[in-house]
Amino acid sequence: MPEPVPTASGVAAPVVGLDVERVRADFPILSRRIGDWPLAYLDSANTSQKPKRVVEAIARHYLEHNANVARAMHTLGGEATSAFEGAREKVARFVGAASAAEVVFTKNASEALNLAAHTLGGRLSPGDEIVISVMEHHSNIVPWQLLAQRTGAILRWFDITPDGRLDLERAAADGLINERTRIVSIAWVSNVLGTVNPVAEVAGLAHRVGAHVVVDGSQGVPQLPTDVAALGADLMAFTGHKMLGPTGIGVLWGRYDLLETLPPFLGGGEMIEVVRLTGSTFAKPPARFEAGTPPIAQAVGLGAAIDYLERLGMENVAAHEQRITRYTLERLGQVDGVSVLGPTEAVDRGGAVSFTLSTADGTEVHPHDVMQFLDARGVAVRGGHHCARPLHERLGITASSRASGYLYTTEAEIDALAEGLDYVRSFFGGRS
Repeated sequence: MPEPVPTASGVAAPVVGLDVERVRADFPILSRRIGDWPLAYLDSANTSQKPKRVVEAIARHYLEHNANVARAMHTLGGEATSAFEGAREKVARFVGAASAAEVVFTKNASEALNLAAHTLGGRLSPGDEIVISVMEHHSNIVPWQLLAQRTGAILRWFDITPDGRLDLERAAADGLINERTRIVSIAWVSNVLGTVNPVAEVAGLAHRVGAHVVVDGSQGVPQLPTDVAALGADLMAFTGHKMLGPTGIGVLWGRYDLLETLPPFLGGGEMIEVVRLTGSTFAKPPARFEAGTPPIAQAVGLGAAIDYLERLGMENVAAHEQRITRYTLERLGQVDGVSVLGPTEAVDRGGAVSFTLSTADGTEVHPHDVMQFLDARGVAVRGGHHCARPLHERLGITASSRASGYLYTTEAEIDALAEGLDYVRSFFGGRS
């Protein structure tokens, strides 16, 4: 990969274009073989692979700079704190935050969404309404269900159109977002349908009635250039492990003026200002929401992942994602018995492509069988409801298979998927 060009801001200028083969050289795992077959890793919507630089950054932190942050005033403590807060600054820049103080580190996106639900929930009264969508990941459904149960609020949701997009017309006709709406929480990009939702439009509707907007950016931030202000979000959750970073770290971004008004989520060390037995006062954001020892090495790894993505250029990443998604849709369209869920054109669409597979007599091959038979040929896909059971029920199916590429995915891997599906269908009776 070409070395980045330094700029006046200190941020590396991205390389021009994306040379996938050179990128793949940074991911040793992609050279693995599964039995006699080369690995075709098509499960990046679940978790991305990690470049050597990220793994090395984490190892270097533990081997050379390991200490707790904020508390330790010695050299190692200063180095660890500098690296941790440096990662916060990188995240802020990456998503277009106004300042690093708007970035809260959590252990994953699920915790970030729970933090949002718990802290915003103190403002709800019985009869207030929370709006989500039927396409949400369970992490953006269950916290709001629990909040509704605690407060007496009412949970409502967007339906989808036949092509897998938010049904905005029906929502308008039903008055889904109205004067009782207090919170709207939707995914930027569906982890099943791949749909890129019109978050800015929905946010405009929500803000007009005074509602807060929470965005699940777990599938969007890794794939698309991100500007939280342009999205219109008030809070946005995402996770490190889907964007080349390690597991164990997530992010809740929030407008600082909103974060300042929210109560703590967890109590403990570092989130306090003054503690007495008779009561405590709390630190300003983001420390208010980061009780205890934070994910220090994980933040270092996430910072390294952001460095890597910025060197590639998120415009290049998004362009490659669109190309490989378009090719995936084309190749799956050539496989008899495949039915794609969601948009069948790579327009306002992310890289997750879910589908069902049927034999010549119309019998559906169970996604777990599809997954296992493909795995025997080195092709790694996902099978199940992808933590989106309500969406599958809405579509009238129990489960689906999902292939998801990323910045290292090649057309040859998609060809291996298509050829593998032909084999699976043939095995289960695909020839009439």
